[in-house]
Amino acid sequence: MEGLDGLNVTLNTTASAASPTSIFDTLQDVSFLLLELKIVSGAMGIIYLGAHGSLRRPPSAAVSKDKKRRKQDDETFSQGLELSDAILFPIMAACVLVGLYYLIQWLQDPAIINKILRSYMTTMSMVSLLTFYAHGIQVLTSFVFPRFWRGRDGKLRRVDQAKRTVAVCDDAGNELENLDAGKANPLPGALGFFTPVAWLQQKAWNLRDLLTRHWLLEMFVHGMGKETAHVKFAHMMALLMAVVTAIVYFATSWPFLSNMLGYGMCYGSFLILSPTDFLTGSLVLWGLFFYDIFMVFYTPYMVTVATTLDVPIKLTYEAASRKSILGLGDIVIPGMVIGWALRLDLWIHYYRKIRYESTDLKIIEKHSGSGESITRSETKHREVKTPYVDVKGNWGERIWTRQAFGLVSSQTLPAEVAASRFPKTYFYASMVGYFLGMLVTLAMLLIFKHGQPALLYLVPGVLGSLLLTSLVRGEFKELWMYTEDGSLDTVDVVVDLDGNGKAIKTIGKLEDGVVDTTKDEKKKDEEKKDDEKEKEKSKENSTEAGQTGRKGHKVFSFSLEAPSEGAEEKDHEE
Repeated sequence: MEGLDGLNVTLNTTASAASPTSIFDTLQDVSFLLLELKIVSGAMGIIYLGAHGSLRRPPSAAVSKDKKRRKQDDETFSQGLELSDAILFPIMAACVLVGLYYLIQWLQDPAIINKILRSYMTTMSMVSLLTFYAHGIQVLTSFVFPRFWRGRDGKLRRVDQAKRTVAVCDDAGNELENLDAGKANPLPGALGFFTPVAWLQQKAWNLRDLLTRHWLLEMFVHGMGKETAHVKFAHMMALLMAVVTAIVYFATSWPFLSNMLGYGMCYGSFLILSPTDFLTGSLVLWGLFFYDIFMVFYTPYMVTVATTLDVPIKLTYEAASRKSILGLGDIVIPGMVIGWALRLDLWIHYYRKIRYESTDLKIIEKHSGSGESITRSETKHREVKTPYVDVKGNWGERIWTRQAFGLVSSQTLPAEVAASRFPKTYFYASMVGYFLGMLVTLAMLLIFKHGQPALLYLVPGVLGSLLLTSLVRGEFKELWMYTEDGSLDTVDVVVDLDGNGKAIKTIGKLEDGVVDTTKDEKKKDEEKKDDEKEKEKSKENSTEAGQTGRKGHKVFSFSLEAPSEGAEEKDHEE
């Protein structure tokens, strides 16, 4: 992927000495526009999906009270990029690209390296493609089996899988009455016509349970520990689909499947890669910005590798006699900043909900002269964050809870559905910047008839749109201060407020009505003691392991446990 992070090139494979007619020129122009429309819509589509798939609890929100949601939030993983990556990314990309170029020149047969790289890239993209397919199946499930929907009478319905009932609710999701068994159809709206009789409804309930239930996957390896994960039927289906896609692509090299593998790698990258803050994201993009210009305009490496290799490290579209190529890096590099912008919107949304409650407390401070701890009583303000409500997986509910045949959105919705309707100002601004950058890339492609470094136009478009939006809205401070390094994820913090009610200084963390500002030093001492305890414990474990070896022990185990029907709904209610 690094080797092709900046190329958009359209090739014309038609060789004709005769002058084309005006009609032929018109057809060529139309085919070119349709071709580039596929490229742009495909790139923006996967960025849109990947950005929403990367959403997680922002540090401005409190941990969810819901057990299952809290567990999923704890399991969320993201690799934050650091400032050093701004240097490493261009260097690594250059090494890969130059290495591939000279390998092609040395082998003199691209078929050999295509087979090797196709095998490697296909295998490496399997996990990302599995995740992409699984999330897609879950989105489709939310359309067919939503938790909430509106009936023909305009009233809101809520499904309870555990009881296999459907209840009529008010707009906030509070239950008003339960429908009788004959009307307890798990399919919403017009889809209910497919289950007119009781036995078909029973089949629909069984299918809903299959598609929404979580299984507990557990694996144990002696010496490495035990790992558990929650999986759905969608993950099992996605695994099969990913394997079939990889096998068929490897056997046929079908461009459509190559693009699917590319989309999968982009989607997976959005879930695990993220700039820690705006400064880091900007430096990474500007580093690849200059690398992209140099490799496309001043060396033969980029164009040669892109047009020679037939592996899923690019998106390829063909129409008539034209072929258009877009490197995956032109999607992933700007896309991860766009995903960060969407999480910035979510952070700002919850940041504005933070309240400050007046609290009488004791503050422990260290005297500057004697170094002794001094306790004093004072009234301060405690930071109170709103509990997080998961914003993902509500695509179907957002459509089915609309009024007037899905054209009018209700102002009052259940919290689980309304959570996804937060303002997305910076996300949409960055998407517009990306779109304008792509348009400029295509214009330069038509003018100069030469492959263009797309990041030359995409980087200023994305970063410029974010900066301009923050300046217009007067939120440059928020744009600059938002970080995903964990420093903003605070709990029960006591602060000083200014005259406008905004926090200006953090005093410390509140515990049992006491704020101990000397706790950092105590924490270091406790960490040292904990390290010593861990060393002693490891010695004891090694001794016990030697004794257990004489008695026999479990070496490896793998299990898949299915919970009782409706267990997910019960966990959600708790």
